[in-house]
Amino acid sequence: MAEISASMVKDLREKTSAGMMDCKAALTEAQGNYDKAVEILRMKGLKNVSKRAGKVAAEGQIYSYIHAGSRVGVMLELNTETDFVAKSDEFTDLCKRIAMHVAWSNPRFLGREEIPAAVIEQESAIYRSQLTPQQEKVADKIIAGKLDKFYSEVCLVEQEDSRDPSTKKKISDLIGELSAKVGEKIVLRRFIRFEVGEGIEKKDSDFAAEVKAAANI
Repeated sequence: MAEISASMVKDLREKTSAGMMDCKAALTEAQGNYDKAVEILRMKGLKNVSKRAGKVAAEGQIYSYIHAGSRVGVMLELNTETDFVAKSDEFTDLCKRIAMHVAWSNPRFLGREEIPAAVIEQESAIYRSQLTPQQEKVADKIIAGKLDKFYSEVCLVEQEDSRDPSTKKKISDLIGELSAKVGEKIVLRRFIRFEVGEGIEKKDSDFAAEVKAAANI
């Protein structure tokens, strides 16, 4: 069995923020393999978080972000169980990362449970109209697959993190990872995105309108 040194335990603790005894136990189980020990701690953290599903996450932050140029702004509420975690740098960093993603991706909904039934029915009807006669026997399966893709495009928690697309991690994955690390339930409750001029019908200036008219555009 590999010898577990104090420096190995210290390094693992600094990387994962797990307790000293947990780090030593993970390294022992992994027989000194650092990456495997990290995965063991991660799985243990996820298991502990799953036990906290019924816990109340009423602390957290209302986080605001203004994108460069001041044309797009985002506000969101990220909740957790304790004020201690809510005030941590890692929690704030997650708020910022999600807010920046929202500014870039402009999701329509938080999660699929927020999508109105009428929207889902409309999408399903479109997908059904695109089916070929040969696909009718597996129509429901095809439509379900297309709806899953639709959810991944319009639902914030199901979108892939735009800051690091190579990882293929969803926003829900980022939340789950921090939740596992701190051992508390973390919930993204709501968000709103503002964009300058959004919803306003933009009209040409009088000068531009005259130019177009003169050119018969």
